Amino acid sequence: QKLLNKPCRWIIDQDSLLELGNLTLHDLLTSKQNINVLIIDTNPYQDPTGYEKRRDVGLYCINYGTAYVASISPSYSFAQATEAIREASEFVGPSVVICHMPHLSKAISAQALAVVKQAKYAVDEAYFTLYRWNPTSGTKFQLDSTKIKADLEKFLARDAALSLLVDAEPQLEAPQTLEHDINKRVENKAKEAFAKLYGSIERKKLLILFGSDGGNAESLAKRIGLSAKEKGLFVKTMAMDSYITEDLVKEEHVLFVVSTAGQGEFPGNSRETYKYLSSNQIDLSPVKVAVFGLGDSHYWPRPEDAHYYCKSSKDLDALLNKLGAQKLVPLGLGNDRDPDGYHTGFNQWVPDFWNSLGVDAEATNEASAPSDDAIKAASNFLRGTIAQGLVDESTGALAEYDTKLTKFHGIYQQDDRDIREHRALKGLEKAYSFMIRVRVPGGVATPEQWLAMDTIANTLTSGTIKITTRQAFQFHGVVKKVLKKTIQEINRSLMDTIAACGDVNRNVMCNPNPGTSKVHAQVLEFSRKLSTHLTPATGAYHEIWLDKKLVASFGNEEPLYGKTYLPRKFKVAVAVPPHNDVDVFAHDLGYIAVVENGSLVGFNVTVGGGMGQTHGNKKTYPVLAKQLGYITIDRAVDVGEKVMLVQRDYGDRTNRKHARLKYTIEDRGLDWFRDEVEKRLGYKLEQPKPFKFISNGDRYGWHKGDDGKHTFTLFIQSGRVKDTPEYPLMTGLRQIALVHKGDFRLTPNQHLVIGGITEEEKPRIEGLLNKYGINNNGLSGLRLNSMACVALPTCALAMAESERYLPLLMTKIEDLLDREGLRHEEISIRMTGCPNGCARPSIAEIAFIGKAPGMYNFYLGGGFTGERLNKLYKESIGEEEILADLSVFLKKYSHERQPGEHFGDFVIRAGIV
Repeated sequence: QKLLNKPCRWIIDQDSLLELGNLTLHDLLTSKQNINVLIIDTNPYQDPTGYEKRRDVGLYCINYGTAYVASISPSYSFAQATEAIREASEFVGPSVVICHMPHLSKAISAQALAVVKQAKYAVDEAYFTLYRWNPTSGTKFQLDSTKIKADLEKFLARDAALSLLVDAEPQLEAPQTLEHDINKRVENKAKEAFAKLYGSIERKKLLILFGSDGGNAESLAKRIGLSAKEKGLFVKTMAMDSYITEDLVKEEHVLFVVSTAGQGEFPGNSRETYKYLSSNQIDLSPVKVAVFGLGDSHYWPRPEDAHYYCKSSKDLDALLNKLGAQKLVPLGLGNDRDPDGYHTGFNQWVPDFWNSLGVDAEATNEASAPSDDAIKAASNFLRGTIAQGLVDESTGALAEYDTKLTKFHGIYQQDDRDIREHRALKGLEKAYSFMIRVRVPGGVATPEQWLAMDTIANTLTSGTIKITTRQAFQFHGVVKKVLKKTIQEINRSLMDTIAACGDVNRNVMCNPNPGTSKVHAQVLEFSRKLSTHLTPATGAYHEIWLDKKLVASFGNEEPLYGKTYLPRKFKVAVAVPPHNDVDVFAHDLGYIAVVENGSLVGFNVTVGGGMGQTHGNKKTYPVLAKQLGYITIDRAVDVGEKVMLVQRDYGDRTNRKHARLKYTIEDRGLDWFRDEVEKRLGYKLEQPKPFKFISNGDRYGWHKGDDGKHTFTLFIQSGRVKDTPEYPLMTGLRQIALVHKGDFRLTPNQHLVIGGITEEEKPRIEGLLNKYGINNNGLSGLRLNSMACVALPTCALAMAESERYLPLLMTKIEDLLDREGLRHEEISIRMTGCPNGCARPSIAEIAFIGKAPGMYNFYLGGGFTGERLNKLYKESIGEEEILADLSVFLKKYSHERQPGEHFGDFVIRAGIV
């Protein structure tokens, strides 16, 4: 009663009104009186008798077009149930609310938890769909649960044409004296309207079901769906396991788009569908089907494993044929090894698919989804509908196109992939959350800022801090309802997240471990200045997240970027020889400090580096940056701007896999690029100055700068700051931050430098490090030079584990090192869960790039100083083969290496790669 705005009366009935055509329900619907009826459905999930009647009574009521109708389950969603009751009470006219309240027999525990489970089972399996139908509202139908039966979807497909019934009252002949005759005429008019309605809808229906782990099959399925809509088809697109498989017999045309996982296995969101079809003799003879499979013909390089190629799609195609389904076209296969990856096979196959549906194969471009540039241009300088999405409580996600824009705000939408399959099987929305990246130009933060990050991590996120490979803080597990608050708390610490991601210049990195403190101060000042200069100027960030007043814009808010920003991300790093700890050659733009008489005088500029590639696509590859020239420090910001603007104007905006600066330079040449930059500068660049790097790792432990202050570099495994019973890292750093007077420097290798420690302060800091056991003791040279990206469970692109697996693998490799007396030998090792290269694996001496769960491409021979790419040694191997190979290589290295020879140099000299 407290939820209702005014008192109202309800008729409450249990089950008896569920019979179709019941006179009492009919009288109610045609009376137009303000009468509210609550029908309680007591059938438990195990006894589905009556569910069809319950579903039909809801549709029966909706078809009258004049009543408010809702389907609720208080044990599943109390909020949805109370909202429906409130809406029904306020509706002027008849209201019918069907309420699922399962009555449990003695055979089932009557505990409250059992009732909740019963309600969840019924809703998650779509035996009871939650919805609200209000004929007077703009949206009319509101679906409140994630799964829906085909009967209800078929009704919704006719929703637009229902205006024939709800826009106006039926025009009747002169009223009769008998109420029965009037009611009969109403029914006849309804039948005539529906007959006209059915006759007017001639669009072919296409159901597109995808099985996808890495995202390619899902992306392709959605692209096909967009094209189909443009061709006039009525389309539904969803994951295979999100569809209720027994309804397949009711579909007209079905397309399956399936990728291949592991040894020809089905992706996680399609396995249950295949299992159901395999174990049930379903007659699919009325259904017309097509299958397109994605795979890598060289994924398993051994000839005896060739049958794993696209095995899942081949098995599905054969099974559908066995079940009697009619083939629209033969099985189509897309091979990652083709020149354009799976697109090559798809473009050959898809015209026949469209022709089989009787639509024009040439009518639309298959890539009909809005381009990223179109989304940016239409976003009003990165605003989109983000603000509206934040207050939408019906989902934990943001709109798809808004998730592209939030990247520019430093935010990625993710979900917990550990439970994705389980939730899909239960009909639940993905466990959405957000990753937030905090921009820290130069990687230097104050103790107060560290404490702020610690508080945010423990109150608003997953409880950990991630130090990234680009000197930024990263938070995971931020749910939508606290997303805005989290961004506000970050800004209160005088940090921000804008441009930490997206097609803009990102966090500017600089060397955190200089040989001289004076040079570090100079490169830090330059890094911050360049970062500020290249930061997007849009007011969207402050309006959306910080509640700043919206200021009308009548021009270009982005003088540097324009409405479409850059073709792709743009990364900058500043190195101070002899240490290349920023991996300067892996970036779009690099500055190599030139120091004379202990002071910074200028930079050698490098351009065109990048680590990303796509498995099997030979048109994508990692590239080391090339030297462009030398400039004095006063011109460094100007040169950085002009390099970025040339990329803005000439970078490939038609293919995002070919849009980085490295491809612009590869396509047009370094000389052309230098000429274009110099044309905009109005002056020539000088010849590069000599320099030398000796490593790309961090210098651990205690060091003293020329200012008399100390630094301590602390190893942090994969940059993950958290407490464990054995290693209270987060607590220890919190206690240090409470007393520290200097700074905290995030390193590009995911570690932490506690800097600016005075002679008087050092004993206290050292005592806290020892108290909490966070002092680098007992770590191998391999582990000290390791890096891993986040990968599973949150990264949407991950194909395999990385951060959670590399430490375990290294423990086993360390046993091999101990056997050969190499425990303290510095060897760089890096792992990523996909080929996008976030941990810069392509320049490590040993590297693993994920291809599937437990399977990696194995690379060897990168340069210890970050100046040489490694080479592919083996494809798609697991732990057993990795350890067997490394056992041989490390033994050879131990016995045959030359004095001072690094492992990466040895494997090349020995002819291993």
